[in-house]
Amino acid sequence: MLTVNAPARHPIVEADLDRILEAPLPWERFAGRTVLVAGAAGFLGAYVVETLLRLNEFRSLAPVRVLALARRAEALRERFPAHGARDDLRFVVQDACAPAPRDEPVHFIVHAASPGSPRAFGRDPIGTFAANVFATRELLELRPPDGFLFFSSGEVYGLGSDQIIPTHEDAYGLLDPTRVRSCYGEGKRAGETLCACYAAQEGVPATMARIFHTYGPGMPLGDGRVFSDFVGDALAGRDLVMRSDGQVSRAFCYLADTVEGCFAILLKGTTGAAYNVGNDRAELTVVELANLIAGLEPERGLRVRREAAAAADSYLPSPIQRGCPDVSRLRGLGWAPRTGPREGFLRTLKSFR
Repeated sequence: MLTVNAPARHPIVEADLDRILEAPLPWERFAGRTVLVAGAAGFLGAYVVETLLRLNEFRSLAPVRVLALARRAEALRERFPAHGARDDLRFVVQDACAPAPRDEPVHFIVHAASPGSPRAFGRDPIGTFAANVFATRELLELRPPDGFLFFSSGEVYGLGSDQIIPTHEDAYGLLDPTRVRSCYGEGKRAGETLCACYAAQEGVPATMARIFHTYGPGMPLGDGRVFSDFVGDALAGRDLVMRSDGQVSRAFCYLADTVEGCFAILLKGTTGAAYNVGNDRAELTVVELANLIAGLEPERGLRVRREAAAAADSYLPSPIQRGCPDVSRLRGLGWAPRTGPREGFLRTLKSFR
């Protein structure tokens, strides 16, 4: 008998999870199965885990068992405080590059274990590359029979992709392998190639989600990415600080929409295929984004100002001027983003309070 003693989640998070589970997807495929989520304590991985746990609370199916893998036990305990009170959640504390656990059958794998911030790329490019290549191979070696989803990135498109807007899945540009920042984009490309190879040679049902800029509850604050810094500033009641002319643009997708899209790929995607995941109707320049967030709570009187970037900052900026995905392929699976930037960023602010 399943024991579920879930702590009270923030109402916004609970509403997000319920909305994800309302999507017309074959959720019954998870019934009685075991799902390994690598990077479970991270921003995206945690929402995948929470969605599966909520599935057990929400649907009268045989429960799904979740193996939440991360390097730090403390991070897992902070993300999932009900651990130990639930039969459907087990922590696996190890580096994703280490040999994957083989002490129980694993039917699905979601590989979300990778740094996501250009500041992290600058601090640990070797670890960034390893998480996307060596860890991907270790996890693929488990050969899950029901599905494998690799969290890739729009960074795989490289230089020149901003000349094709919206960017479709075949619009590859240049990535210079000798540039340190390429640890992320080249790592994601190599991880995707491994997925394609295991699908073709070993029959692993591997798919890839090329995730564009995603924000929402639980996002890391102040990690150098503009949307992260702006939300951190707004929550602290500080003026929003821009460290550029603000003309670069990106498409910003709310977390619940991104995670719903990832489940659509895992459950309905074509083996060996990659799918863009992002909100193609939410492209904003940095200055537009700053003004939007500053104005969400006008009573706080927040302003937008410019400052020069610190010389010692490890943040490795992207030379791409525009980023906006073509999500036609994912829309073909019945998915569509449902949350615009104003609603999404307001929900994000409220979720931290």
